[in-house]
Amino acid sequence: MLRRTALPALTATALLAVTTACTADADSTAAAKDGTTTVTLALDWTPNTNHTGIYVAQAKGWFKDAGIDLKIVPYGSTAPETLIAAHKADFGISYQEGVTTARAAGQDITSVYAVTQKTDVTVSVRADRTDITSPKDLDGRTYAGFGAPYEKPLLQKVIENAGGKGDFKQVTLNTSAYAALYAGKADFAMPMPTWEGLEAKLSGKPLKDFQLSDYGFPAIYSTLIASSDQFLKKNPAVARKFLAAVDKGYRYAAGHPDQAADLLIAANKSVLTNTRLVKESSRLLAKEYYKGADGTIGTQSAARWKAFADFEYGAGLLVDANGKKLTKAPDTSAFFTDAYLPDTK
Repeated sequence: MLRRTALPALTATALLAVTTACTADADSTAAAKDGTTTVTLALDWTPNTNHTGIYVAQAKGWFKDAGIDLKIVPYGSTAPETLIAAHKADFGISYQEGVTTARAAGQDITSVYAVTQKTDVTVSVRADRTDITSPKDLDGRTYAGFGAPYEKPLLQKVIENAGGKGDFKQVTLNTSAYAALYAGKADFAMPMPTWEGLEAKLSGKPLKDFQLSDYGFPAIYSTLIASSDQFLKKNPAVARKFLAAVDKGYRYAAGHPDQAADLLIAANKSVLTNTRLVKESSRLLAKEYYKGADGTIGTQSAARWKAFADFEYGAGLLVDANGKKLTKAPDTSAFFTDAYLPDTK
């Protein structure tokens, strides 16, 4: 459900390739014949509950009411971050690691809306593993991951903070996390509790979770919406109207999870066939993930962006446009903005 692969720094050659491959240019918005403004949104994966607010706003006609003709770009071989930075998509679904990596490398991408406030990833083991009661018990065990560079240092930090050494083996997943754990291929994984965790439970293979924040790891914006500075500066009014509709969609999803799930399913019947899973996920997101501790939706914290970037820098994961490791932690003040959010006070 979630892309967890690493995002390489975009070189000039890579950007040229994207420019050549794409036919739509987001240098300026396009006016449709009916007077609305066409806005493109690139998905990060197949439609799922992380995207619920988008599909709710689309189904309710809130984009149209704002004068926006929204074109949802299906996920393909080119990551949303790449399309945004190359100005081939106006907005895209992303995540904090993706934006941090790209922005640190000098790419034109900025987070404008936090879909989830609570970190939507956990360290998990089979629920019946009585020999593992804390991340410190993962020393010497086998981790089933996705091959992203940040996974190992993240887990090492969590295990060390729990009192362990941070030594473990790694294998790359070629199946779902819970399936790998129950097949005995690994001892622990990092699934999304709002999808894989629920899927495991509904499949009769429940997991036991360890929250990253309980072991000193900074909170992460697991799902967010990003744009480019170029688009935002050229089209500030359109950006505000777009995010107002998005915000309305996610607020509806937070307050009416079952009805929101129905709208998401109706728009993606061929993909979302497990309606029970979609409903359970929608309810969990509404209960624990969309709203921050202060009840806000969509907003972002400067402290959270800095903490995660500092971790990635300390782990040697951030590089510049030439692929060379950064020599100092990046200034994350421009990695995100709440300036285009609607005033909901």
